[in-house]
Amino acid sequence: MALSPEDEKLRLQQLRVLRRKWLRDQELSPREPVLPPTKQNPVDRFWSNFLKEKSLWRNFTFKVYNAGKSAAVLLVVTWAVHYWSKYHLANKPYGITFGKLPLYPGDVIEETGEVIPPMKEPTSAHHHH
Repeated sequence: MALSPEDEKLRLQQLRVLRRKWLRDQELSPREPVLPPTKQNPVDRFWSNFLKEKSLWRNFTFKVYNAGKSAAVLLVVTWAVHYWSKYHLANKPYGITFGKLPLYPGDVIEETGEVIPPMKEPTSAHHHH
């Protein structure tokens, strides 16, 4: 049996209303889904408490991490400056002045002009090869 155009129009309108209602019913409210509380073992309890916002340990760990990061950056920068000054700046005249240079026999002491005498040969009966 064929439906009249008015009945067909009414049927389509009712289907549209039902579809909209069904789609609205699919949306979750902020309180959904409602799940039963789960039992946690001690490790899970520790981590869930540890990771809570504004927890003492979380803040402490964050501060230690930031301090360690800053120390690591400072260490790398210090090492880079040391390396550059040791291997690049030292090659330039008066780049780095060292305290005292080693003295060997025959060297002249700059302050006094004295010449370092040669070393004496050992007078031992044992001859080493």
